[in-house]
Amino acid sequence: MPSDAAQSFATSQLPLDIRGTAFQRRVWEALRKIPSGMTATYGEIAAAIGAHNAVRAVAGACAANKLAVIIPCHRVIRSDGALSGYRWGQGRKRTLLDREKG
Repeated sequence: MPSDAAQSFATSQLPLDIRGTAFQRRVWEALRKIPSGMTATYGEIAAAIGAHNAVRAVAGACAANKLAVIIPCHRVIRSDGALSGYRWGQGRKRTLLDREKG
């Protein structure tokens, strides 16, 4: 199994045919910029794409993501630090975050 660093590099270099709305694609591109082992809040992602008041829409774009790990929506958490929802379950989200932190 490749190291997390090698896997991170490989996934950041993959050409992807991402299908979604223009807003979703902006969110997903911002998610790909969150380093492994780090998290960001939905509000931080909204601000990063210039849509400061679109926190719920960011959450919706995360929920619509079908490319788990490659588009790391598991790295997005609530502003209070809670995990919140995850398309593949909160247990898997916690496992991915814990593994990335080492």
